[in-house]
Amino acid sequence: MKKKKLKTRKSLVKRFRITKKGKVLFRGSHVRHLRRKKQKKQLRAQKVPQKLHGRMQKKIKKLAGK
Repeated sequence: MKKKKLKTRKSLVKRFRITKKGKVLFRGSHVRHLRRKKQKKQLRAQKVPQKLHGRMQKKIKKLAGK
């Protein structure tokens, strides 16, 4: 019996990026609005894509079809 293929979760693909080496990157939260209350250092740090680690990374890759 053939194994069923998982459909790619399109919303997940929009939120996460998988690099060639297999790292899962995502954008930080809290930078859309109400920015003037936050420190500039905090806002700059949130612009840099962050890495996902551990079990969650495996799960995201599986749902993304990679």
